[in-house]
Amino acid sequence: MNIGGWIIMSLSVGGMSTLLGWCVYKVLSTPGSSEHLHTQNDIDPHDDDDD
Repeated sequence: MNIGGWIIMSLSVGGMSTLLGWCVYKVLSTPGSSEHLHTQNDIDPHDDDDD
């Protein structure tokens, strides 16, 4: 691989790694985010029944 390929590969891998790190940081550091987490047990299938 020539030098241009190494530069483009390094930029793309570095950019995606940075984006992943930023996303993980934002998810873990947002205050009050635990109130917004829901599981299947929280869903009531009869919530939308208008009958």
